[in-house]
Amino acid sequence: MNLSDPALYNNRELSWLEFNERVLEEAIDKTNPLMERLKFLAISASNLDEFFMVRVSSIMRNESDVADASGMLSGELLSIISKRVQGMIAKQYSCFTRSILPALEKEGIRFLDYAELCGKQKEFADKYFNDVLYQVLTPMAIDQSRPFPAVNNRTVNIFIELEGDKDAQRVRGVKWVNGENRWEITDERPTKRMYAVVQVPTVVSRIVRIDGNAKDYILLENIILAHIQKLFPGHVVLRTSLVRVTRNSDIDIHEEEVEDLLDEMARSLRGRRWGVPVRMDKSRGMGKAATKLLEKGIGLSEDKFYEISGPPDLSAWLSFATLPEFSHLRHAPIKPSPVAAFLNAPSMFEVIRKNDVLVHHPYMSFDCVTRFIQEAAEDPRVLAIKQTLYRVSGKSPIINALIKAAENGKQVSVLVELKARFDEENNIHWAKLMEKSGIHVIYGLIGLKTHCKLCLVVRREDDAIRRYMHLSTGNYNESTAKIYTDLGLFTCRETFGQDTSVLFNVLTGYSKITDWQKFAVAPTNLRQNITRLIENECKNAAEKKPASITARMNSLTDIEMIQTLYRASQAGVKIRLLVRGTCCLKPGISGISDNITVSSIIDRYLEHSRVFIFENGGRKRVFLSSADLMSRNLNRRVEVMFPIEDKNLQQQVISIVETSLADNVKRRKASPDGTYEKISRRGKEKVHSQLEHHRAAADSKRAEAPF
Repeated sequence: MNLSDPALYNNRELSWLEFNERVLEEAIDKTNPLMERLKFLAISASNLDEFFMVRVSSIMRNESDVADASGMLSGELLSIISKRVQGMIAKQYSCFTRSILPALEKEGIRFLDYAELCGKQKEFADKYFNDVLYQVLTPMAIDQSRPFPAVNNRTVNIFIELEGDKDAQRVRGVKWVNGENRWEITDERPTKRMYAVVQVPTVVSRIVRIDGNAKDYILLENIILAHIQKLFPGHVVLRTSLVRVTRNSDIDIHEEEVEDLLDEMARSLRGRRWGVPVRMDKSRGMGKAATKLLEKGIGLSEDKFYEISGPPDLSAWLSFATLPEFSHLRHAPIKPSPVAAFLNAPSMFEVIRKNDVLVHHPYMSFDCVTRFIQEAAEDPRVLAIKQTLYRVSGKSPIINALIKAAENGKQVSVLVELKARFDEENNIHWAKLMEKSGIHVIYGLIGLKTHCKLCLVVRREDDAIRRYMHLSTGNYNESTAKIYTDLGLFTCRETFGQDTSVLFNVLTGYSKITDWQKFAVAPTNLRQNITRLIENECKNAAEKKPASITARMNSLTDIEMIQTLYRASQAGVKIRLLVRGTCCLKPGISGISDNITVSSIIDRYLEHSRVFIFENGGRKRVFLSSADLMSRNLNRRVEVMFPIEDKNLQQQVISIVETSLADNVKRRKASPDGTYEKISRRGKEKVHSQLEHHRAAADSKRAEAPF
């Protein structure tokens, strides 16, 4: 079969929707604790927002008559996405209203409509509206002199139909629809209509705890809706609907034409909330005339409207699900284990000088990474620190340590990736702060995102100048390190140090790229190196030597790499892939991918590490990387893949991946049609990989530390 045949590929966007279905399944799964289910539901909604803001907006902006690798045209794809998303939204709200809300009520946690409040609770809601909300709300009329107001991205808004007192006398029936958050006309007669929009404030909490009962809540919009008439004296509110617009939020900057990337990025961010609309959520019951006005005012056709049967923006429940008082309704927290090699060690440098150290987060504490930089900042022997930062937390101890290092007179250089999507504002803040503190801040190479995760410490020692490194699959973010699974390596191998120094010189200066000793670096040679490693397995298979590939990653979408894997399968190479999210490769196709299996794990932690294991004729080669097998990672980002050379650490990485592949609790296996099914556990011992990783980390802590 021709390897360019569209039948061999899943469409990227539809594969992503399949991934989000797996996230939603965790919300539907009643074996998960209640607040974990609510968390997954909120994540599935947040994921969907980002999908529209980035992927769907890109398709709409670049509609083409050229089919993608799966044979899909833009128009056809948008139509299929619309139908799939309609179904997904229906599942989300069915899960929320029919399963999660009743389960919360059984726990004594109630979300009430205004009409359901008792007298004292209504007094609280009335006072809250009069004292707080009335001062903040801004009703915006729509007429000839006042055009349709700009509706901010991802905000909840109330769309209101009104008429004046005189005309209103002809409308006899207007009632509040309990449970559906709206007013409705029951006796429709031709009248002159007026329209207005009120944004639900974002400066106060959307979920309001009702005074007098610690477990009774009401949504902000329900308080506003119950008092909406007060905002329009002299008029009668006939009907209300809740609406929410999602806008294109992908920032497109022509870096070659920009004099100051920092300033240009800051300007672009301010315009993100006014991007082109790509989706509109609306509550049920909106009249046809109002819908037409909304279509025209927002600039969206009706096929991009999604009717919802509950409160807009389910992502808002993420913060509620993680409140401390509901800890009994979540998984029992599992404390990360300290890294045994560094336990009681007076100096991390002393440990690393003796042996490489592998760390596995969040099962092992991220404190060792923070400590590495803090120790470097205070150590009088340290001369310089160089680091890449892609996503950092809002209160970063790592950046504080880097600032301390600069204050202590060390040479500190930091590459901050300003284009890290949805973290741009945070990164701009830190970049400015570091520059003021005397740190050399660099913003990367034109046209490329710097996605590799590297920290280099240069230290003067008795016998030589030595370089110490931390290399990782994940970000320098102690917050996400608690929920993302990643692998990192501490080393002072000289060849690694040479490659790291060369890479920083490329990123910060005008150094020409040279041959790498140990690293494979995108966009220069990472694709070629991975291809060569795969082709070596094909050669070994032909020579009847052991030949296999085991890899885990977030996404697999690059068509050239998929074709290389197909050829390896045809050559007899056994290939096992753990791909958390989007996967355009179809496993199990006769004569093409018989030797390939694809699995995905969705669990309490986000599977984020990238690992590549090649059998290599029985002498296994193990690599960690910052890169997924996506065209953007291989062609348009600075990425690093590095080998694990210590045999004991190689075995640790292999054991971690094998445990994940043995999971029969949260692992799902892909079918050739792109769907996924959970693994059958019949007659097998239960293997829950993330819990097994925790046990392994705890066991390593109990091992004897070197100090």
